[in-house]
Amino acid sequence: MNIAAGELADAYRIDLNNIDGTIVAYHGDTIVAETTRAKVMYETRLAPQIYIPVEDIRVPVIGVSDLQTFCPFKGTASYRDIEIDGIRFDKAIWCYDNPLPESQGLSGYVGFMPGVVTRFDTGDANIGEAHDPNLSGPLIDWLLRDAPALTQPEALVSAFAEQLIQQGVSISRLSIMIWSLHPLIAGKNYVWDKSTGAVSTYAPSYEIHAHPAFENSPLRHVSNGLGGVRHRLIDITKDKDEFPILTDLRNKGATDYVAMPLPFSDGRINVLTLTCDHPRGFTTANLGLVFECSSLISRLFEVFMLKDNAQSLLETYVGKRTGARVLGGDIRRGDGDNIDAAIMFCDMRGSTRLEQELGREAYISLLNSFFETVSNLVESHGGEVLKFIGDAVLAVFPADDDAVAACQNAIQAAVHIVDHLKNEAAANPTGNQCECAIGLAFGDVTYGNIGSRERLDFTVIGQAANIAARLGDFGKVANHPIVAARDMMSDVPASQYLGALKLHNVSDPIDAVAVKT
Repeated sequence: MNIAAGELADAYRIDLNNIDGTIVAYHGDTIVAETTRAKVMYETRLAPQIYIPVEDIRVPVIGVSDLQTFCPFKGTASYRDIEIDGIRFDKAIWCYDNPLPESQGLSGYVGFMPGVVTRFDTGDANIGEAHDPNLSGPLIDWLLRDAPALTQPEALVSAFAEQLIQQGVSISRLSIMIWSLHPLIAGKNYVWDKSTGAVSTYAPSYEIHAHPAFENSPLRHVSNGLGGVRHRLIDITKDKDEFPILTDLRNKGATDYVAMPLPFSDGRINVLTLTCDHPRGFTTANLGLVFECSSLISRLFEVFMLKDNAQSLLETYVGKRTGARVLGGDIRRGDGDNIDAAIMFCDMRGSTRLEQELGREAYISLLNSFFETVSNLVESHGGEVLKFIGDAVLAVFPADDDAVAACQNAIQAAVHIVDHLKNEAAANPTGNQCECAIGLAFGDVTYGNIGSRERLDFTVIGQAANIAARLGDFGKVANHPIVAARDMMSDVPASQYLGALKLHNVSDPIDAVAVKT
């Protein structure tokens, strides 16, 4: 079923009628335009809009604005500036350079922004009233009442597609592209396909912005603020397709395609696309229904993305375990737990010299590679990187119920870090080299929030953290890559017993060993 425009009393409608007689547009006492060929558009929920041929404007048109807006049945509107009595009015008029089929009569016509024309002299012409049917039908009710209860974006996409089909909109494909704040992922694209009834989720990296398929796609066009896209595929020959995806969709039986902006409150523009498989394509009523609820859809997905962004940013800056705690409500100063944990302090050696020799850009690249090596190996051994401190890494291996396993995991991670850096140096002897000094200790620490009232740091506080850092400092001086407190070693062999070390700012000597690598 595909609802024709006007079949239902509550359908979104758009009508364009000629106005008989002369229409004069004024700004104050100045005539801005005068014509006998004016038209009036009646559109659901909007006041009647008078359009005038561009050649009947009496004042200078002096510039083109970067602003573009989109209507799924009129097309993409561009805006121009005009001058009235020596005063420039920015974005004063709009026009549809390539109006869509439902609005072909607007070609060559312009509308005026509020305040530019202060009154229209319509003579004896009867402009009439706007269409304003009640559109709060089943789809809007569902979006307001039931959709917010869905807890996953994939579920919302699937349910929204099914609701559109129930309302008579013949869609074969629906996608929603949401841009994200993530160090590796540019966004998520949720694609529903009628043939399977399933939603596929794609998470492209930032390389998507340079990929030819994206550069010549409706997603890029819309998200860059260039307006929406509407193509009736049954009216366009293959050699006129603006975007390659349209040819692919037509070959699969699609008859109509629309890509709409889904703006978020922070200004980012996301994209909703709909593909139709009805022989006549979308109707005004179909697109009007989607257009009416697009702002609700946008807000629902903004909630999902805000949650996703919060989790991504917390995991990026404080780690997965800590991020989960913060999202779980551990956000007040003093919130935290006393835990037993193995602590690793891993410091790059010779960083001052490396920065001077390599230059800032190459040094930062080397530092990022070092951090990535350490982070990956810490996480693969059950630990978590808490923070980067200059050129050093602070990591924690919580004991939970197995202190021996936590210590062994920390030691094995340290050995693998040193081995990895050695292997990299051997594989590329002429490249940039880096070495590290690692200190390891085990003990009771406080794992939680410290800081000021408004600026907190989620970290570990305790003697074990201090000892790990000082053992690392000792390793630098004594040229030992890994130095651990002896009570961590258990069955792990040590290459050298170092004795009871007197460490800076540690009251009692610490029995330490140099771990064999």
